[in-house]
Amino acid sequence: MRLLKERIKKDGKALSKTVLKVDSFINHQVDIEIMEEIGKDFAEHFKDRGITKVFTIESSGIAPALMTAKYLDVPMLILKKQNSKILNDNVYQTRITSFTKGTTYELTLFADYIQPEDRVLLIDDFLANGEAAMGASRIIAESGAELVGVGILIEKSFQKGRKRLEDAGYYVYSQARIGRLDNGVIEFLSEDAPVMEGVEEKDLL
Repeated sequence: MRLLKERIKKDGKALSKTVLKVDSFINHQVDIEIMEEIGKDFAEHFKDRGITKVFTIESSGIAPALMTAKYLDVPMLILKKQNSKILNDNVYQTRITSFTKGTTYELTLFADYIQPEDRVLLIDDFLANGEAAMGASRIIAESGAELVGVGILIEKSFQKGRKRLEDAGYYVYSQARIGRLDNGVIEFLSEDAPVMEGVEEKDLL
């Protein structure tokens, strides 16, 4: 997605070979206009997959997931990272480890909000090692529903997340694929570039 790539180039800050800071417009201060365009792009890309619900994981994925659900005209659900006093035992849960924070937590969904006939689109802001997305996929599979697509704003293609998801049989669409990060350096991959291994200079934009 050209608009997102341009914004990352303008306002994103590469702090190291693995850390990209985009908190000025995605995950701390949120630019509503670009979120709307992100939602439109996801909705257009996944419009023929029969999606009945959009899922995300709190909290950075909420804004793009909400806009995507708006343009697909379906409900949006938030997978919780913290236990809630109002949730009873009728829940699906799985344990995941955050790559960014290095913490482990229970991902939780109230069972009343998903049915076996649901076709789910998962939206998240970053894809690195794929732990959060794989955790969400386990919850969806346990419910009997189907995960029909994973939409990612920013994919770190030099890490293993996309390969994990595709090896598990899931379709992944990333709006911005990053082939290399370094201090002050952000290099994008073309949309049809190879996954992880085999990335060549010609694939960099």
